[in-house]
Amino acid sequence: MDKRDVDILRELAMQTAEIAALPVQETKRRLWRKLNGLQPERPMVMIDQLCWHEMTIDDELTLRCGNPECRQYEQDLRRILFQWRHFPVDRVVEPYIQVRKAVHSTGLGIEVQEETAVTDPASAVVAHKYTNQFQNEEDLEKIRVPVVSHDRDETERRLSMAHDIFDDCLEIKIEGVQPYVGLWDPISSWMGVEEALYALVDRPEFMHRLVARLTDAVLDMLDQLEQQGLLCGPQNIIHCTGAYTDDLPAPGYDPAKPRTRDLWMFGLAQMFCSVSPAMLKAFEVDYTRRICERFGLVYYGCCEPLDGKMAQVRRLPNLRKVSMSPWSDRERGAAEIGRDYVYSCKPNPALLAASNVALEEAGEELRNVVGQCKKHGCPLEIILKDISTVRYQPQRIIDWSKMAMELVEAY
Repeated sequence: MDKRDVDILRELAMQTAEIAALPVQETKRRLWRKLNGLQPERPMVMIDQLCWHEMTIDDELTLRCGNPECRQYEQDLRRILFQWRHFPVDRVVEPYIQVRKAVHSTGLGIEVQEETAVTDPASAVVAHKYTNQFQNEEDLEKIRVPVVSHDRDETERRLSMAHDIFDDCLEIKIEGVQPYVGLWDPISSWMGVEEALYALVDRPEFMHRLVARLTDAVLDMLDQLEQQGLLCGPQNIIHCTGAYTDDLPAPGYDPAKPRTRDLWMFGLAQMFCSVSPAMLKAFEVDYTRRICERFGLVYYGCCEPLDGKMAQVRRLPNLRKVSMSPWSDRERGAAEIGRDYVYSCKPNPALLAASNVALEEAGEELRNVVGQCKKHGCPLEIILKDISTVRYQPQRIIDWSKMAMELVEAY
């Protein structure tokens, strides 16, 4: 490592440590624990999955390190500091650096075949057109059980490097794998969404065998991660939301060997937006529940509207948070969730992406959600995410964050 790289990282780390030591960070953790325990003091707000290439203010995000590994640390720290300065909302700044264990997997046996279309070359958001690789019964044999392994030497190298850089600035925290279960995300990329949806109707038994085989592979992979002590420890974030809770880890927790029941899991089936509740149960819930029952707490849903499918979603074991996307009926969603789960509101990011920002409309959306959740007693979090563009105007995010925080702090 170049001494200049180390000096850059240590300066950023010391700034982060100073912010992490502020009393407000523990206040935020406490508020997240209250919310996730279904006894909220107020709604919580997060902003995640940003168009970082558009967040240009005073050169704050420009990377200056030369070493590729140092540049990754630098990027993470600069983004933490940038968000703290401009739109901190309820994100907690932690006093540590995470070092990922070098965990390898042989994968599920299938390479995605696709064409992509690009609008903005600087953006990571692209369009995908997938090739259907599951045409007949023989194709089911393509799905393999992943073999998971740990490269201990590489993990030790990563840790040694982190200590050389960050000792006396930030704590070093070794992190294993944080699993998530979206059975239909990989299937949609193996078949294409349209072809997969048609197959649910035209070839239901085939699709049952496909998702059953994938479920068995995921469960086997979880066994391997658990047996080898490769799962992560208690999470701070689960699917862009605060994961702080008094309910985890479970009794008998061993930090050297975390179990699935010590952790949050999040699942989703976004391509099921247009299927019936009965089909959601048959092809998603009946399989995903086998995975959910292993975990301590479950966050379910993403962009798919679930307001009309809560009877099926309630069948998932250990459910604690449910996503309500911009395409949900806010009132019906609040009535269905009630006090039983956290209503995880996803505001419409498109309102910040138009040529003329629709900030007033975005405010009305938030006020409507807060009003409906008050009416039905729902624990509420507001998670602005999937922000593919703000037209290179980061002030839009800043203005939205101020508006959201004023609303929840007056709750």
